[in-house]
Amino acid sequence: QVRLVESGGGLVQPGGSLRLSCAASGSIFSINAMGWYRQAPGKERELVAMFTSGDSTNYSDSVKGRFTISRDNANAKNMVYLQMNSLKPEDTAVYYCRADGWYGSTVEYYWGKGTLVNVSS
Repeated sequence: QVRLVESGGGLVQPGGSLRLSCAASGSIFSINAMGWYRQAPGKERELVAMFTSGDSTNYSDSVKGRFTISRDNANAKNMVYLQMNSLKPEDTAVYYCRADGWYGSTVEYYWGKGTLVNVSS
């Protein structure tokens, strides 16, 4: 089992910045990919940015150039961050951390409870 806890959401004006954090605990050795999804009201959950296997990153086209995913695995930390700049009202959503745990040939998807980002003037 992997437990994910997000933090850093809040209310921000258009053009502003926020930094989200996700802390992983539990069976972190199983994690093969980790990153961020979001779900806006009335819409499906969508990929924002992910570290995939081999340390590659994958970004949604809508956030490229504005959002940056990073991580810190030093000193037993298991953190993933999402730096969000030039925020737009359409970025308003609940942001979820996701980790993919691999156990042999099977994968389990773990989700945090989410943190709300509200971009509004």
